[in-house]
Amino acid sequence: MTAHDGTIFFLPGLGFDAVAATPLDAALQSIAADRFRVVGIDLPGHGGSPDAPNGSVAALADRAVEVIEAEADGGPFFLAAHSMGGKVAALVADRILSGDANIFGLAGMVLLAPSPRTPEPMSDDKRAEMLAWAENGLISEDHAVEFVAQNVATSLADDDERAAIAQVRLMSPLAWRRWLDEGSTEDVSNDVGPIDLPVVVLAGEDDDDLGASAQPRLLDGVYPQARFVSLASTGHLLPYERPNEVAAEIVRLWDATVSVTPQLTPEWGRLVASERTAPEARGFLARRAIADDPDYTPRALSAEQLEMLRTVADRLVPQPESPRIDLAARVDDDLAIGRSDGWRNTGQPADVSAYRLGLDDLASLWPDDDRAEQDALIDGIISGELNEFEAGGNSAWNGTMRQHWLDDVRTDLTRVWLSHPASMARVGYDGFATSGPASGPAGYVTVAAGERDPWEPAELGSVASDDDDVDERDDEHHDHPALNNARTVEENPAWI
Repeated sequence: MTAHDGTIFFLPGLGFDAVAATPLDAALQSIAADRFRVVGIDLPGHGGSPDAPNGSVAALADRAVEVIEAEADGGPFFLAAHSMGGKVAALVADRILSGDANIFGLAGMVLLAPSPRTPEPMSDDKRAEMLAWAENGLISEDHAVEFVAQNVATSLADDDERAAIAQVRLMSPLAWRRWLDEGSTEDVSNDVGPIDLPVVVLAGEDDDDLGASAQPRLLDGVYPQARFVSLASTGHLLPYERPNEVAAEIVRLWDATVSVTPQLTPEWGRLVASERTAPEARGFLARRAIADDPDYTPRALSAEQLEMLRTVADRLVPQPESPRIDLAARVDDDLAIGRSDGWRNTGQPADVSAYRLGLDDLASLWPDDDRAEQDALIDGIISGELNEFEAGGNSAWNGTMRQHWLDDVRTDLTRVWLSHPASMARVGYDGFATSGPASGPAGYVTVAAGERDPWEPAELGSVASDDDDVDERDDEHHDHPALNNARTVEENPAWI
């Protein structure tokens, strides 16, 4: 288990390298002690790193993915990205959530005046001026000073200014020219669909091209959950101008999402990220692990119906107050896109109609504060004893439909809960890791209680050995928390 809560991978802007993460790291240490590990990334041509094979944004993303694959520990992480790094981060996030990268744990993004996935707004004169700075080699001291000064609202502290200037001067002239000529003008919209992650976007009010007023328009349709933060008296260099504010937003977003959502242990996370897991499966698991939107707006149900479904979910599939999965919201989303098990009882309405009718009917019968009466109602519907209680005045719904519908609800809620990676780990299911390129022809070699294959998480038992004494293995694992599946009625009611 890692000692920290999670990792912040920082993708810097044009001219800056991993050193630009230093102010953010210090600010996080100040307000969050050792909760976060900050990893700055040297993109190609920055910080002395080799140039990319070409000037595409994809080539920059290749390097970022390479670093994250090497540095990720299997636990949750955020991408923090500034300016150019923001455009790169969009491709990185898309690859992770599609399963194409051997990475698991992306939980959110904090973007600092990010370059959009479309061509970056910049005047021709400004572009020509900046290209001229690197025409004959490394950027000069004077031009580096000018670049930093043009991108801040007020002068930086001396140490920060020296660090910023040194990074700009170290940058590869080829990488500088490539970004201005190719990367910044490239449209990667077709390569990056909507990224449905918890996201906060910070930008300065004194940033001409990528400032606070421009960001909602530039990022329209890219990050559905984005929250925009406008910073007064701030230019473009947020990592140096406003590290404390950036750190505060990281902590705020983390506490509102990761901290209240079930998480895999790093060992399980590394298994998902490994070559044992097929990319398609890894993508599904990556998306299912994302925290539910606390401001989720129902897409198939009404707000009242969604709340009723949440109430029923709490009775049918009990969860702790925190962390938890918003099962009802996920079922609503499934209903909206037509995802289902593909069948229903004869005479039963289509799924969306059945849910709407069923929830309205249940709300009319639901005892608000008496858990015993709620249990009796649920038991009566399941057994069919309440089939004679017809829905009030609605000829499209009857007691038998109610019984069949609640069977479907129980199935849907349990399916959604069990499809979450943390739930799979809780029940000890790692079958997702048996179809990847490194899994070999046999998914499992050892199939026995209390034993596991070497690649499986250690909590699932001992690695099988012919020399082990079976009785000793049984004794060793009798009380292991992952193998002791006893549950109280409250934790695991008979309704499931």
